[in-house]
Amino acid sequence: MEIVILSFTDAAVRWPVKSERISYKADTVSKLYTLTRFCRLYGFHTFPEDKKSWIGSLWGEKALFFIGAAGIAVRMIAPHVKDKFTDSPVLVMDEKGSYVIPLLSGHVGGAVELAKEIAEKINAQAVLTTATDVEQKFAVDVFAKSNGLVLTDRKKAKEIFSLWVLDGNKIGLYSVFPVEGKFPEELKLCETEEFLRNYPYGIRIAGRSGERREEETILDLPPKNLVLGIGCRKGISEEEIQSAVNEAKKILGFTEKEVIEIDSIDLKKEEEGLLSYAAKWKLPFYTFSAEELGKVKCVSSHSEFVRKVTGVDNVCERAAILAAGEDGRLLMPKQCMNRVTIAVAEKKVRIRI
Repeated sequence: MEIVILSFTDAAVRWPVKSERISYKADTVSKLYTLTRFCRLYGFHTFPEDKKSWIGSLWGEKALFFIGAAGIAVRMIAPHVKDKFTDSPVLVMDEKGSYVIPLLSGHVGGAVELAKEIAEKINAQAVLTTATDVEQKFAVDVFAKSNGLVLTDRKKAKEIFSLWVLDGNKIGLYSVFPVEGKFPEELKLCETEEFLRNYPYGIRIAGRSGERREEETILDLPPKNLVLGIGCRKGISEEEIQSAVNEAKKILGFTEKEVIEIDSIDLKKEEEGLLSYAAKWKLPFYTFSAEELGKVKCVSSHSEFVRKVTGVDNVCERAAILAAGEDGRLLMPKQCMNRVTIAVAEKKVRIRI
């Protein structure tokens, strides 16, 4: 995550200087923007002339951290606010560094977590106003995000947890994967789906979409753990890749939201169709060498033609298995879809409360 820090006074600019540019994770990048006269002193970026349009260009992609009056932040972000699922995480801190307040996308976007991390780092107080934080209740959006689960139905999640959990009622949880951690009092673990249906509302963490039927009182949270191993002919188009993936989706019943990465052989690392498909769905695209792929001991089929071209007899299945790791599982062996081959594997899932 990249944090864009916006400050408007000399005192505000000094905070990122004193706290090593304020970042809450080792891999977090922060950039500070301020008025021109302070840029000369500290070497930071100057604000674009049209600040509101600039904020719009960052919206949904970057975390915004305002150091100064909350009113300034509200006026600058107002034209771009939509909903907590697509809004940027937005925080504000007073220029004395006393309070850090998450304003938008607190749970889904991570603004609450970010506020806590920053506050701890600079010895400030995080001011949390979300109901689940104030009441110390189980929050499904936080649970889903921290476990890499897909929130399939936002409306249902809101109904269940704002109208049920916050009123002190209990909900069931059924998972085909092991669940670790201390359960909150409002959440009860169910050993079977039938037992889950004894509760007015419940959460189900199951396999692929094709293995489950939609139920009005059950919120499905499938894991984002699928790996797509893809092989293709040279010059393949994005549309051909999409068509092949669509066929795999029909077979297994998943969506792109459940895919965590795409993998292939390093000969395809510049293949435009693969790169375009990955960019369209914002998925990381990784490649392995033929030597690495050859370490996979067992695959469902072999192609002498593919071996002569790439150095390995089955690209997609080997790539999927290798990317899924030792604890992973192959869900769909190599399938030939015109000029594309595709295999699907899943990484091991760990669920923590």
